[in-house]
Amino acid sequence: MLALPVVGSALQEMKREGRKIVGVVAWDYQMAQIADRAGVDLISVGDSAGVHLWGREPDDITLEEMLILCRAVRRGVQRALLSVDLPAHEQNFEAALRLKECGAELVKLVGSADLVRSVVGAGVPVFAEFHGGKDEPAMLVEHARRLEDAGATLLDFRHSGPVAGAAVARAVKIPVLGGLGGGPWLDGRMRLAHGAIGYGFANLGKPADQYANVAQVSHDALAAYVDDVRAARETRDPRA
Repeated sequence: MLALPVVGSALQEMKREGRKIVGVVAWDYQMAQIADRAGVDLISVGDSAGVHLWGREPDDITLEEMLILCRAVRRGVQRALLSVDLPAHEQNFEAALRLKECGAELVKLVGSADLVRSVVGAGVPVFAEFHGGKDEPAMLVEHARRLEDAGATLLDFRHSGPVAGAAVARAVKIPVLGGLGGGPWLDGRMRLAHGAIGYGFANLGKPADQYANVAQVSHDALAAYVDDVRAARETRDPRA
């Protein structure tokens, strides 16, 4: 196994001590500041911005757009580690180097151990994503070990489940987080910040089954603003 980059040593220490690692996906300066102040350990700039922020199809995002998002979030992060996704069509070490130059401390990729080794060899720490599903736990453990041996700093094990997830987390020394289908059997969790706070059109008119319903609060505030302007009343913050 390659030596763990310095950027991952604090997270590895958290794993050894049994302290859960908290990660969120954020795409803008304001949310990055809020998440950083809230105490998360890792902020990931996801290529999911194309779908959730801009209303595009999956994987419809370019490296240049990821660089813009990276710079914006970088400005808002003071203490958390910053990871940035490689776009699906730019899974190579040249793109990883560009993300590092714009402030990413890790790059997140979906690929083989060879790709991980190539990016790490270029001097860029890697947050490697892989998926569970129908594969047997032993196969998933072997996959995780190959990624660790290739030099990955961190793993995002999606759709892990309590059996395979726990087996993988025990089998490797590097932290194993989980987004979709993750759980307390891993070393930590990843979640869209916008999902955690209920910021999305689909949340309108529904009870808050997240930690908040920011979509409903935002809707009601803007509707009140519309009413004030149309009734020729002074708005609540005349400086705005």
